[in-house]
Amino acid sequence: MDFGLVLPTMPRGVTVEGIQAAAEVAQRFGWSTVWTTDHILPGRGPLGDDEEYAYIFEAITTLAYIGGRFPGLRLGTSAICVPMRNNAPLLAKELATLDALTHGRLTVALGIGDEEDKPEYANLGSTDRFRQRGAYLEEAIHLWRHLWAGKREPFEGRFHHLTDFAFGPLPAQGERLPIWTGGRSEAAYRRAGRISDGYHASQTGPDNLRPRLPIIRAEAKAAGRPMPTLSIRTRVKPGRAPGPVYALVGTPDDMLADLRAFRELGVQHIALLFEGHTPEKVTAAVEWFASEVVAEIVRESR
Repeated sequence: MDFGLVLPTMPRGVTVEGIQAAAEVAQRFGWSTVWTTDHILPGRGPLGDDEEYAYIFEAITTLAYIGGRFPGLRLGTSAICVPMRNNAPLLAKELATLDALTHGRLTVALGIGDEEDKPEYANLGSTDRFRQRGAYLEEAIHLWRHLWAGKREPFEGRFHHLTDFAFGPLPAQGERLPIWTGGRSEAAYRRAGRISDGYHASQTGPDNLRPRLPIIRAEAKAAGRPMPTLSIRTRVKPGRAPGPVYALVGTPDDMLADLRAFRELGVQHIALLFEGHTPEKVTAAVEWFASEVVAEIVRESR
């Protein structure tokens, strides 16, 4: 099992120094990947300006900055809401450029959002796309593969019609730049099996993940593809009791039990989001988890 760190790019009060410290401690402990969260112009919600995503560093720009400073880390988006961003070819260019500049270290996790993200769609001028967001995401993935492979043939889709175009630079990983998708619906599970390299789930414990896997596996088999990589993004809340939204909670032994259950289900990567965003707090949180939890998982794997 492989570990990654969701960078503290939110909420209000986060700093460049905190983001750098998180990347540094992840690299120091040999964690593979640092991830950024994607929101652009969310609705204010019940908490107004203090809502978690109201103040957030932009996902792709942040990865470019961290990628240049920490060459030992892979970089990931967790997860870009593609239909909300309104221009799939431009996003293809941004991601290809980032992969080229970082010599092939990018993994792109993608999503479509849910009902609570509807105000953000409206703020970004994408209201009409909200009810078509699944179809738009799937077409964007096919378009990106087309462009990233260096193809010059026309691309004719429902949302995109390209006839006379040139695209470059190509990603260092080419058309095989890893694309993971998430979601908590049957359509999302089928999408992951049919066209994704990985299934990247959030707010999902082992018991919730288990019934999704046969759907993903069957769809991958029908498409003649291997089972996607399984990845979980989760918050870490030491000493807390379980709440309505899944997180790694309780004692180190409680967390180890969940991680073992994930491992038995075939989960290969865990992306961890810790509370606290100052350099001191994020460093201490990672150090604690690495010594109290990860060390035991590594020992068991030997």
